[in-house]
Amino acid sequence: LLPALTPSHPQGINVYVGKHRSALVRAGGSLAGLQARLREVAQVMSFTASSIAAALSDRVPDAQLSPDARRNLKSSLGYEITFSLLNPDPKSHTVDWDIEGAVNRYVKPVLDKLSLVANFSVDSQILYYAVLGVTPRYDKESSSFILSAHSLPHVINPVEARLGSSAASLYPVLNFLLYVPERSHSPLYIQDKDGAPVSTNAFHSPRWGGIMVYNVEAPAAPQASLPLHVDVDMARVMEVFLAQLRLLFGLSREEVPPEFLLESPGNEGLADWELDHLLWAHTVENIATVSTTLTSLAQLLDKIGNIVIKDDVASEVYQAVASVQSAVTQLSLGHLHAAFQASKEAVTSSERAFFDPSLLHLLYFPDDQ
Repeated sequence: LLPALTPSHPQGINVYVGKHRSALVRAGGSLAGLQARLREVAQVMSFTASSIAAALSDRVPDAQLSPDARRNLKSSLGYEITFSLLNPDPKSHTVDWDIEGAVNRYVKPVLDKLSLVANFSVDSQILYYAVLGVTPRYDKESSSFILSAHSLPHVINPVEARLGSSAASLYPVLNFLLYVPERSHSPLYIQDKDGAPVSTNAFHSPRWGGIMVYNVEAPAAPQASLPLHVDVDMARVMEVFLAQLRLLFGLSREEVPPEFLLESPGNEGLADWELDHLLWAHTVENIATVSTTLTSLAQLLDKIGNIVIKDDVASEVYQAVASVQSAVTQLSLGHLHAAFQASKEAVTSSERAFFDPSLLHLLYFPDDQ
């Protein structure tokens, strides 16, 4: 039993969700009210119709998908994260950022927890004379420059051309860009679709990454010598980038009821129950991917009559099916980590079978068989 008001249940808070796998609920006077609250807890901490649709987004019509579902990253064995500092005006600004220290302090604890889901690699770079692909609008009233919401989609492509090709990357690349605007376009602010300033002065692009604009305070003396020395507040920057990383993985807390209080996960960046949700979603997505791959392989083989299947290809198919069956069984038992590992093995085996050199040429030269 808990008192009416506690640190975990202040005034107006009826549900406290811990960072592990527990929640405290203020029951009130009726059993019906308790049941309603428990349903809300289950929707927050467990899986809903929208989360199922997101995991199966390749098989669900776009009209039935929420914006969050289309935003989520696809399941992968690994991800490459690149932090880039864009300094378009090095004659005016000398920018120092302790990216190595920031990664070790803020990013590494999050990636250590996410290591159950995928492998991660992190690198960084500084790009000089890299400008945005759009010209910001000058606002006389605020004496500042504005990037409106409708112009943001046009920022990515020109900037991406300077980032280096991701075509050779084995895994999806997540880009996080810190942009220090040139002196002639400072200060620079991002507006949302309603014309209001974005508090973080940042935006993100689904399945790509995010960009944060970092304004430099104008010197008190108009004749200050250039370039100005800028020390980046990495705590503020990483708070934004890690929030964007959570959104890219579908870990949003925006839809939590107002009477809910969620315990902060601390440096780890996500609660245990959020990691459970991620493991479940990626397991379901992997199972669907294997089903699609093996179905496509079967359809290909049906079109070719006198084909000889090598033993190692057949073995990979059998292994993929067995791993999928194991993943489904483990999911039904609530063993999320074991289910996810089995689903990864199924993906690997199914892709080895589908892309085996003895079969791959049949996609292009089926008459040669």
